[in-house]
Amino acid sequence: MSGVKRKRNVLNVEQKLEVIQKLDNGESASADAEDVLNEGNTIPHSAALQSVKTLLDYVEQRGFDYADISAVRKRCVDIRQEMNKQQKQRRITDFLKQ
Repeated sequence: MSGVKRKRNVLNVEQKLEVIQKLDNGESASADAEDVLNEGNTIPHSAALQSVKTLLDYVEQRGFDYADISAVRKRCVDIRQEMNKQQKQRRITDFLKQ
C-alpha cells in the first residue's frame, strides 16, 4: 500500500464516551456510530482497538471512576475476542480451500 492514502474517519473522545455510555446502559449505539462514521465505511478491528486503547489512556489519566475505566477495558476485550473469531474463521476457510 505504498503511496496509497486512505481516508480515516474516527470518533473523537466525546463521541467515544457517548457510545460507550449507551452500550453500558444497554442501548444500541451502532446507529449513532455509523452516522458519525458516514454509513458504509468499515473500521478494521486493529484501528478500533487502537482507538479504545487511546480512550482507556485518556480516562485513566483524567481520573474517571473505576466503573468507566472498567467499561472501556471491557470494550478492549470485546474487540480482541472479535478479532480472534475472525482470525479463526479465516484459518478454517483457508484450510478448507486447500
